[in-house]
Amino acid sequence: MPVTPCGFARTPEKGLARLHWSSEGWAVDGCPADVDSLRPLRGLEIEWPEAAVPLDGLMRLAAAGVPLTAERTPAWLPAGLAALLTDRAWLAHAADGTARCLADLRREEHSVRLRRLAHHPAANPPKVSAVMSTRRPHLLGGALAQLARQRGLEVEVLLGLHGLAFEQVREAVEGCPLPVAWLEAAAEVPFGQVLNDVAAMASGDFVAKWDDDDWYGPDHLTDLVMAQSYSGADIVGAAAEFFYLEPLKATIRRTTFGSGAAYPSEVWSDHVAGGTILLARAQFRDIGGFPALTSAVDREFLKAAHEAGARIYRTHGLGYVLRRMLSGEHTWQLPLAHFLKIAANQWRGFRPSLLMEAA
Repeated sequence: MPVTPCGFARTPEKGLARLHWSSEGWAVDGCPADVDSLRPLRGLEIEWPEAAVPLDGLMRLAAAGVPLTAERTPAWLPAGLAALLTDRAWLAHAADGTARCLADLRREEHSVRLRRLAHHPAANPPKVSAVMSTRRPHLLGGALAQLARQRGLEVEVLLGLHGLAFEQVREAVEGCPLPVAWLEAAAEVPFGQVLNDVAAMASGDFVAKWDDDDWYGPDHLTDLVMAQSYSGADIVGAAAEFFYLEPLKATIRRTTFGSGAAYPSEVWSDHVAGGTILLARAQFRDIGGFPALTSAVDREFLKAAHEAGARIYRTHGLGYVLRRMLSGEHTWQLPLAHFLKIAANQWRGFRPSLLMEAA
């Protein structure tokens, strides 16, 4: 069974513990390093033996999302791992035991970086077909630029021009370094049908939905593919955590549903952010594609897939920000007040996770 970060606790109940090498391998305060028992900890401070030892157990902890840190590292440690372990900026924030705590966000970012290092990329990077429909030519250049900076895999762009002519977006498309295929669809064609028509051109291993108005970090697609690999899920997607409320010029992060129930990541679920849906191309076709609806396309797709027995996994949402304009400009109709209600954190301006690597 692969080691996964499933069960990662966003708000730890305890502080740091000591990870050391024993005659039986890596141990925590004299006991074997069992992932489930480590979940309540803020992290593990590593004490190194003088001689080189196997790193398998250490990397299993990293793959499970257990935050690891060290004041120093031995010369025999790989440089990438050493640099990450000694980056202790995440410890500079004081934990206060609440979901609103910035320390917990910095801790989770550190955990994700460790996961990426531990889950080695495939020898042959997969190809992802990014499916996008747009009515807004002024947003297309930014959306394509974010696709172009995706790293660790091959990307093709499949673009549905929904009520637009190619001449309106020629400059943005021709300026994109990725292969872009497009089709023009009349404005009255349902949104879901446009997505299906462009998805029919896919040649990638995976199909990923991409929204023209949201923001994506450079490792967004590789994180989704990684989550699909370690979970074995039929469908993966990110948690809808970060929102930029454009009319208010504010960023919020949510960690609960409107009911107050926890909204965790790294869990099996029937819900992921619609703009982050990823699944194998063959699985997409087996499910039947997106419903030919004008709105609620993501929700109805996930509902139908779940009812058909598809396993859906929700990974972290730190590499994704949803843009909320006035509600009339979205197929997802919710007032801005709803997002303020569910906010665990609120900041002025555009304040995404550090994993977004935003300018």
